[in-house]
Amino acid sequence: MKINSKVLPAIFLAAGIAIGSCGAAFSDITSKVAVVDVPSVIAKSTQVKKLKDEQDKKAQELNKWLETVNADIKKQSTDANRQKLLKKYNDELAKKKEANAKDYTAKLSEIDKNITSTIAAQAKAKGYTLVLSKSSVLYGGEDITAEISKAVK
Repeated sequence: MKINSKVLPAIFLAAGIAIGSCGAAFSDITSKVAVVDVPSVIAKSTQVKKLKDEQDKKAQELNKWLETVNADIKKQSTDANRQKLLKKYNDELAKKKEANAKDYTAKLSEIDKNITSTIAAQAKAKGYTLVLSKSSVLYGGEDITAEISKAVK
């Protein structure tokens, strides 16, 4: 197949423009990279501290309840009554633990969504096209951890 010599410069020009625009697109991405130290943001989050305090309080309440349960079981006069009461309290304990776990998971998920949306909003506002976890980056990217920590409540 013979290519017309008049068409050849136009093909090279089109290829050059396509390659140049791809290079510009890639250079734009690398110049807009940010990194966030997510564990640091989590550690400074008041939401996480509040959730931890809430979980500690629930654990204390559960311990008090268990003390009451043990005293109640010891008061029983027969083994049959003790076993019946023990089964009842074990079922109750399982329900309490499940409810606490569901509540904790839901609240933790909400905190995660909040942190993620805050990072996305900050990145968009600052014109970043890519935000990576600081732990996965060896070099480069602008560290926006402090800004994110201030924005996350």
